[in-house]
Amino acid sequence: MPVELKFDEKGLIPAIVQDHYTKEVLTLAYMNAESLAISIAEGRTCFYSRSRQCLWRKGEASGNIQRIVSITADCDADALVVEVVKSGPACHTGAESCFFQPVFVSEELKPFCYEGLYRLIAGRKTDPKEGSYTTYLFEKGMDKILKKVGEECTEVIVAGAKRDREETIFEIADLAYHVMVLMVESGISIQEITAELEKRHVVDHKVKQERMQ
Repeated sequence: MPVELKFDEKGLIPAIVQDHYTKEVLTLAYMNAESLAISIAEGRTCFYSRSRQCLWRKGEASGNIQRIVSITADCDADALVVEVVKSGPACHTGAESCFFQPVFVSEELKPFCYEGLYRLIAGRKTDPKEGSYTTYLFEKGMDKILKKVGEECTEVIVAGAKRDREETIFEIADLAYHVMVLMVESGISIQEITAELEKRHVVDHKVKQERMQ
C-alpha cells in the first residue's frame, strides 16, 4: 500500500463510505487489514463486524453491493473514505443512507444544496409517495417530463423578455427543478453536468456538441 495506515489497538480503522456520484455519506463501518485487502482485491466493500467479530461483504445477503471507485486515507492515516457505486440502499433499514435521523439543523445557516434537492427528487423515483407531483412525473414517464421541461423553457423566455426579475427567478427555479427530474429519469448526476461545464470552460467559450450524421 502506498500509505502506511494506522489501525487502532484492536486492529481496526474506521471507513466512511460515500456515494461516488452524489457524494452523500452512506455509512460508517470498520475494516481490518484483511477486510481492506479483500476490498481492494475484489473491488467491492468488505468490512469487519465488531459485534459479530467476523468479516462481512456488503450485499452478501441483500444483494446491495458497493463497487469501490477509490479509497483515500486522511492526513493522519487513521481513517478512510471509500467512494463507491452502490447497487441498492446502503442501510439495513432500506434507506439509501444510514444517516437519516436529524439531530440539529440551523435554520439560520442551512444552505440550499442542489445535491440535496437532487437526492429528494431521486427518492421520489425509488420510493414513490402518494400525492407527490414529482412521483406523478416519474409515473407519467419521459414524454411528460420532456413536455414540462419544454413548457418551463418557454416560460423563462417570456419572463425574461418582459424584464420581470421576480417572475424570471420563479420560472428559472421551475425550469431547474424539471431539468433535475429529467436528469434523475435519465440517470445523469449533478457531478457529470459540473464536469462537462468545467471541461468546456463555458464562461469564455461556448462549445456545442456535434453529432456524427
